[in-house]
Amino acid sequence: MRRPCGIAVAVIALAASSNAANSTSGSITDVCTVSNVQAALPANGTLLGIDLIPSAVTASVVYNATTGGGMGGPSTGGSTTTYTYCNVTVTYTHTGKGDKVVVKYAFPQPSDFKSRFYVAGGGGFSLSSDATGGLAYGAVGGATDAGYDAFTNSYDEVVLYGNGSINWDATYMFSYQALGEMTKVGKPLTEAFYGLSSETKIFTYFEGCSDGGREGMSQVQRFGEEYDGAITGAPAFRFAQQQVLHVFSSAVEKIIDYYPPPCELEKIVNATIAACDPLDGRTDGVVSRTDLCMLNFNLSSIVGEPYYCAAENSTSLGFGFNKRSSSPSLRRRQAQGSTTSYQPAQNGTVSAEGVAVAQAIYDGLHDSAGERAYLSWQIASELGDASTTYNAATGAWELSIPSTGGEYVTKFVQLLDLDNLSDLDGVTYDTLVDWMNTGMVRYLDSLQTTLPDLTPFQASGGKLLHYHGESDSSIPAASSVHYWQSVRSVMYGDLTDEQALAALQDWYQLYLIPGAGHCGSNQLQPGPYPQTNMAVMIDWVENGVRPSRLNATVSSGVNAGETQMLCQWPTRPLWHGNSSAFDCVDDEASVESWTYTFPAFKLPVY
Repeated sequence: MRRPCGIAVAVIALAASSNAANSTSGSITDVCTVSNVQAALPANGTLLGIDLIPSAVTASVVYNATTGGGMGGPSTGGSTTTYTYCNVTVTYTHTGKGDKVVVKYAFPQPSDFKSRFYVAGGGGFSLSSDATGGLAYGAVGGATDAGYDAFTNSYDEVVLYGNGSINWDATYMFSYQALGEMTKVGKPLTEAFYGLSSETKIFTYFEGCSDGGREGMSQVQRFGEEYDGAITGAPAFRFAQQQVLHVFSSAVEKIIDYYPPPCELEKIVNATIAACDPLDGRTDGVVSRTDLCMLNFNLSSIVGEPYYCAAENSTSLGFGFNKRSSSPSLRRRQAQGSTTSYQPAQNGTVSAEGVAVAQAIYDGLHDSAGERAYLSWQIASELGDASTTYNAATGAWELSIPSTGGEYVTKFVQLLDLDNLSDLDGVTYDTLVDWMNTGMVRYLDSLQTTLPDLTPFQASGGKLLHYHGESDSSIPAASSVHYWQSVRSVMYGDLTDEQALAALQDWYQLYLIPGAGHCGSNQLQPGPYPQTNMAVMIDWVENGVRPSRLNATVSSGVNAGETQMLCQWPTRPLWHGNSSAFDCVDDEASVESWTYTFPAFKLPVY
């Protein structure tokens, strides 16, 4: 994906730091047999509700293979490292149900195994279909078809049996159940596959971003005792609010009745970046303090500034990925929902209407009574959901509803098997609030993924590394801050601020990545991005080395190659004299700007 340089370094560091005893012996051909896998399966009756089908087991050796992974997981781009592993499929049914779930596992050859189990997150509406992401860490990895052939189908393709009829089995499996069951089967299977004693610790990790981040949070929330460490990037939790938010920008344009040319929006974003860049103490093309930008910059100052863009064929990547992201693998993984259209040359000046659209989007959704319903993207984030489409016949820019949000409304709220909304006629901000509320209530125990009490995970010693690009244009960075605040208030509401923060930092750390986009770097803002999250997590879990800041590397621009140790929330970066040195400071006003309540809803929104 986005780590062609850092992955080799990370793997070397992991191998050096691991203190797990390798108690396996023999060759891959000794253990990679159908009979060994069948003998290693947990006995039926030991995993409640899961009946394994030994006759369906397959096992075969794969030599000199490269690895894959999920959203936010390891990258093989530019790497020549290959691995030999045992490719296993296991099938089970839910007791008394008559269904069938197929799981793939990739077992490293015995000499490479480091007593680890690894789960990769997917992206969009897809679970990861590649089980090999753990091989780089000496870990067994898994992937599940979730009972609805998720290796072929994305969840949104099967969510409805027909109009008005929800596929609840697929919904719960996609939401959290399939990955949890895969892990509960995989861990004892791993132990027996390698002939380990029952006292041998199998360190279990999750890594994912976007919906992969939501999937990671689902595991922490629902199967916390199974995991030792979880790395969750930009989680797509609070699913109803998040998906309807993708319609919000179009609703703003429809209600204001102004459809800005894409070049005008680009000018507004770029001018905001230029104006707010120095507020963090360093002029480097990165808005590291979007809070200071929100508190000190007035978008109306951009009115009248000229813009020009040459004609081009424009591609929207779907699911809110920054269109200038440097990661081609992100483009491939998020092809679902992408569109390509022609844009003529655009030449003009920023209008008051264009600024009004941008300001309304950054302000977030409120109902007709002025009550806040949801948060929004940080100022200086791209306004991708507001992109309009050029009508060559009329010479006008027209509404373009992102299918990411439109499909959620049609399929998940209206329960109609349609891929997008046809229009927004008659839609008001109250309509969006109603859609959010319907989705929140209907999928509260499945897709929402916002349970704030993580006591089972914390009590079992789990560690949670949560990160989010501050200029994410798909999932607002403030969404992650709000969840962190919810966990803090629910789990440590009786402690002082200082005590609660100290308690959280011991097992749950949140990092905002300056300038970064959705699950990757952002060429509009050439800032840092973490490259070695798994190395950090393994050191934390297996060696007790708790991070206080997060290692990140600048990959482009004049500061390419620079290492930055990111600040742990709620501290914020502040540079000294335009140099490369910065402090992590407490700033009450800035933290307050990230804090939201949602009185438009009667239910609490965690």
